[in-house]
Amino acid sequence: MDGRVAKVVPDGWRELAGGDAGSAAERELATLALLERGLPSGYTVYHGVHWTRLDDSGFSIYGDIDFVVVNAAGDLLAIEQRSGFLEEGPQGLSSRRRGRSRSVAMGIARSRHALQSRLGQRLGETAPRIEYLLYCPDHFVRQPHAAGLDPERIIDAALRDQLVARIRAVLPEADPAPRAAEVHRFLRDEIRLEPDVSARLGMARERITRVSGGLTQWARSLDFQPFHLRVVGTAGSGKTQLALTEYSATLAAGGRPLYVCFNRPLADHLARIAPEGGLACTFHHLCERVLAAHGERPDYARPDAFDALIARAAELPVPDDLRFDALIVDEGQDFAAEWADPLWRHADAHARRIWLEDPMQNLYGRTPIALPGWVTLHAHSNFRSPRPVVRMLQTLMEGVMPGVERIEAASPFDADDVVLLSVDAAHSLTQRVKEAIRLCFAAGFHAPDVAIISWRGREQSELLKHDRLGANALRSFTGQYDLLGQPEYKDGEVLIESVYRFKGQSAPAVILAEIDFDTLDERVLRKLFVGATRAMMKLVLVASDRAAAQLRERLGPLLAS
Repeated sequence: MDGRVAKVVPDGWRELAGGDAGSAAERELATLALLERGLPSGYTVYHGVHWTRLDDSGFSIYGDIDFVVVNAAGDLLAIEQRSGFLEEGPQGLSSRRRGRSRSVAMGIARSRHALQSRLGQRLGETAPRIEYLLYCPDHFVRQPHAAGLDPERIIDAALRDQLVARIRAVLPEADPAPRAAEVHRFLRDEIRLEPDVSARLGMARERITRVSGGLTQWARSLDFQPFHLRVVGTAGSGKTQLALTEYSATLAAGGRPLYVCFNRPLADHLARIAPEGGLACTFHHLCERVLAAHGERPDYARPDAFDALIARAAELPVPDDLRFDALIVDEGQDFAAEWADPLWRHADAHARRIWLEDPMQNLYGRTPIALPGWVTLHAHSNFRSPRPVVRMLQTLMEGVMPGVERIEAASPFDADDVVLLSVDAAHSLTQRVKEAIRLCFAAGFHAPDVAIISWRGREQSELLKHDRLGANALRSFTGQYDLLGQPEYKDGEVLIESVYRFKGQSAPAVILAEIDFDTLDERVLRKLFVGATRAMMKLVLVASDRAAAQLRERLGPLLAS
């Protein structure tokens, strides 16, 4: 994207285009494209259409405000867009929604006042005044002076080509001002933006998601004592976003949070993007820290090194700096039952505890940990995976995996059907994977958007032995860590990982390769579920001939031809 155009927050909105051309959602997306293209880089445009269901209710950041434009000084312009035809009468302009007539001027005034009040509470005397525009691209306003609004602030169908010019006139470009940073923080809070911590490792930009009415909002609204919350949530329901929000909120309240998971790449990634002041690590790393506090080191030369590490850590007193005000366990289905008691020792008596798990992603066959007395919250909506991926998994797992029928495909992306490529006598594994990469590129994805996920572990994978596939250099974990404990990767643009290391992460386009099995049983289905739900927009499966035959038999028309 040209750096001279306006910045749009949140990103990912382009992928929502392509729906009903006459819908309110599509008209707002078209306006968003116009604002991005027409306004220079000194402007930022906030909108509320990302990661929201495409229905008839319309979208807004706050009440009737659809867009907020901010210049470099932190001055604001609120834009309400009313698509379709409006009514003009004695009370000015009005629109009809759900059978009721609503005054446009009153709606704008009410929303501006509410937003101005909230902004004033946050910034005090430095809060900027909020200017406004009404944009009605389909309606010719016959009596602008009777509309109840300043005629100069109305852009109707006759003036729609002047929208960008009018914005720049009402909200001129300006030099950066100190208050701008706080204005941007305020607006991000208003549209409830959370960083998508599952965005794949190594991406240059931080993805932003907004889950409308999602898990974070519900879980953070609960109030009970002691706060021991177990969240059983499907892939893409926002569990790790909830973990990061709880982590940040604990720090904001003056406490220290502890985030623990089993998967090292996920722990490393969250540690990089989380605010400073807490600890994010794996369970084994936490045990290492207990030993280190007592001047001991684990003996990794032992055949039972990890079991010995856990046992020894449980024998030693927990130092004060390893006791926390909030304990957040992510990917709890990967934890062994005997790890629970050592974990609880790191939580202060009144610490908030959150346990996040998805039984369908239990790749290690662990017995579920009993948490008596905990409140349980179930989250069945998958906001991440494209709807065709969810439909595919529901078809495969029906009758085998209880609960799959409750999973809701909540992503706004109704992407292409899943592609299945088989490895046979005429097509080698590397040929098929290179073909899969070409399919992703042809769909508009770039190399950093693509992740190749091997069905096999690092030691057994044939693909992970390659440094490149055709013209594409592969970015893979070397197995080594630098002096700061960060994983080292081979240079390359297309990431390649095992399905085990990629748990808890995602990528826009995923190639799940080296799929091979004799029988489509529960163990295989769990691994398919984990691998397939890493895809945010496109999924290509590369399977052995025998595995592909079973998948085609079960899926039929759900696969792309």
